[in-house]
Amino acid sequence: MLLALDIGNTHTVIGLFKEDELVSVWRIRTQRDFTADELALIIKNLCEFKGLEFSQINKVAISCVVPPLLSILIELSQRYFQTRPLIVGPGIKTGLSIQYDSPKDVGADRIANAVAAYEKYRCALIIIDFGTAITFEYVSSKGEYKGGLIVPGIQIAAEALFIHASKLPRVEMFVKPPQVINRNTIGAINAGLIYGYAALTEGIIMRIKKEVSESPLVIATGGLAYLIATETKGIDKIEENLILEGLRILYKKNTQKQSAI
Repeated sequence: MLLALDIGNTHTVIGLFKEDELVSVWRIRTQRDFTADELALIIKNLCEFKGLEFSQINKVAISCVVPPLLSILIELSQRYFQTRPLIVGPGIKTGLSIQYDSPKDVGADRIANAVAAYEKYRCALIIIDFGTAITFEYVSSKGEYKGGLIVPGIQIAAEALFIHASKLPRVEMFVKPPQVINRNTIGAINAGLIYGYAALTEGIIMRIKKEVSESPLVIATGGLAYLIATETKGIDKIEENLILEGLRILYKKNTQKQSAI
């Protein structure tokens, strides 16, 4: 089985593939002081909960935007799965033409999302990942990764309100209010964040489409995709596990011939 790990700033998404089938997905909090043993125990317990065999994991693909954890992830892969992990980064085969000023600066998560979306749809694409940061990518119909833009995510905005506005409470859970105008503070903050980010997303989609000569398919992904995308005009598809599919595809493109260590 292939273990796909997407290490984000807030959450870590864990996926298990049998061949090309994604058989289970879990989301846990990212902890920057994880040890390899702790991660192995978490993954083993999650596997047992789903009736999956931890011992059958023999391939590992990693997207990580938290550099201090990379050495831990390599240790996890080598100690518990006896294999070298594929780490998404400079020099790997993607199947895309990366037309960024400095290709090594493109986040691993952005590349994995773009690879998965283009592999599936083979057309011009706008890919929006609603995570800790919200990233927008543009891929041409020829498979050219043209770049994109990055916006602070909804969780960052909520925390900034709490820290910098003395009388505003921390919002612990994002709940979509039934209306834009609210008569209580929590509802007002939720409405501002959810409908505000929906409007921001619509505006950016419109501006990207004005800049390009093609008519792109717009795909949303990430942990908060359903919350925001369902209120956003212009999004064509929601692909919740896009990055995990990207890791599977990248593993096949790069490491099928590598032997275990």
